[in-house]
Amino acid sequence: MKIDEIIQLLKKEDSPRSEFVKYMEDVHDPFLVLISCILSLRTKDETTYPATLRMLKLGRTPEDFASMEEETLSQAIYPVGFYRNKARQIIELSKELVEKYDSKVPSDIDELVKFNGVGRKTANLTLAKGFQIPAICVDVHVHRISNRLGYVSTKTPDETEMELRKKLPKKYWLDINTILVTHGQNICKPQRPLCERCCIAKYCKTFNSFKT
Repeated sequence: MKIDEIIQLLKKEDSPRSEFVKYMEDVHDPFLVLISCILSLRTKDETTYPATLRMLKLGRTPEDFASMEEETLSQAIYPVGFYRNKARQIIELSKELVEKYDSKVPSDIDELVKFNGVGRKTANLTLAKGFQIPAICVDVHVHRISNRLGYVSTKTPDETEMELRKKLPKKYWLDINTILVTHGQNICKPQRPLCERCCIAKYCKTFNSFKT
């Protein structure tokens, strides 16, 4: 598969990015990337972004959140999915950072996934956006599009990550999430994808299988 051509076409695609995607591109503080990603889990960007802004009005450091009342944070981030659990996770995580990591987010995936509520998707995004360390963050869009293209054949996001680590040139690791999330939100949607408007349709295994 001509992955270089696919990536270049997607980069040229004039699709709007959600406010949350643009925010995650601009923020380079590992702690802010980490807690913002936690908010985004199982929540649409249009809900996550304003909730993130409300959260950041309350604090921006592990010390700020370590001493925060759970109800205060819960009210600020509502109505993101599982907002009470996420408030608890962020406060507990912040306390751990203060007490065990000198308030510094670790730049190691094995350390990051030790925190409650932090899986490989969140850890990889923190590495990529917060530290600029090449890492592949696989969310539902990356998983779906990689499989629809036929670039991988996997059943879970974790499996997709491992296959992409083997196949995807490392120069694309930092950007692949933003590129495919934008394409997935605008064109390659979960249901009723806009194949007739897709700039990479000719490379897509799923699209071409419909034509035969």
